[in-house]
Amino acid sequence: MKTRNHTSISLVLGSGGARGLAHIGVIHWLEQHGFKIASISGCSSGALIGGIYAAGKLDEFEAWVQSIRTVDIVTFMDLSWKKSGLVKGDKIINTLTNLVGDVMIEDLPINYTAVASDINNEKEVWINSGRLFDAIRASISLPLLFTPFQYKGIELIDGGVLNPVPIAPTFNDATDLTIAVNLGGKVNGKERVTLNTGISEAKKTFLSSKIAEFLESFKEPSTASPSKDRDAYDIANQAFDAMQSTIARQKLAAYPADYFIEVARNACGMLEFDRASEMISLGYQAAEKSLQAIKNPENQKA
Repeated sequence: MKTRNHTSISLVLGSGGARGLAHIGVIHWLEQHGFKIASISGCSSGALIGGIYAAGKLDEFEAWVQSIRTVDIVTFMDLSWKKSGLVKGDKIINTLTNLVGDVMIEDLPINYTAVASDINNEKEVWINSGRLFDAIRASISLPLLFTPFQYKGIELIDGGVLNPVPIAPTFNDATDLTIAVNLGGKVNGKERVTLNTGISEAKKTFLSSKIAEFLESFKEPSTASPSKDRDAYDIANQAFDAMQSTIARQKLAAYPADYFIEVARNACGMLEFDRASEMISLGYQAAEKSLQAIKNPENQKA
């Protein structure tokens, strides 16, 4: 019978913006219970957290992200003003590269795949070679927010558009178990938490005004003004979450993992990285709840 110290894991980390910080808590739980993460497949924030873990810099990243304040999130947004996206993303990627190092995927000690979307050809792109932060930048290119990333002549956007929980890259892994983390789980409670809840008014005002200006560039002069009842970012955030949740359910039904961890899609807003400690704790608790069957060696498969 296998023991925990000999149980290798293929870890699939789903997309979900700031909810992806919950992946850190899941990783802590697995390490504390003696599991070996031998392979990671991730998209969007899952690709980010998984890549930093694979590079051996998760502790440094965790300390950094827990120090982020609301105002810091705004300073990382290098506005592009292109019609393809609001934020260039160079500033945050350069910050993370300085923190982690300019790492090549081939040099990582574990298998790693970042999943992005080739929207022009409507297919997933699996990136498992080259510069780690090129792969991450491609995978986190959330439509509307980030400009698309040019990768080997292909325009790539967020992997969560086509596959929010990318299990397929792990199919050929020689590991004992596959564990998938879905950040698009059922809404927790009767009311969905929108951007208006748990986010500062200053950050909300900045984002709303900039995105409104960005959207205005698409309009003809005679176009009527949109309704003021809800801001553009709030609507886009909820729509993208709903889309990813639906796709994730379909993908997981077709390709189920051995074990499955779910985080409610209203746990926090897409850009609420200033709630890092809360999300990390939530991820740890979700792993504790979902992985009871493999917590003790006697419950594992022979």
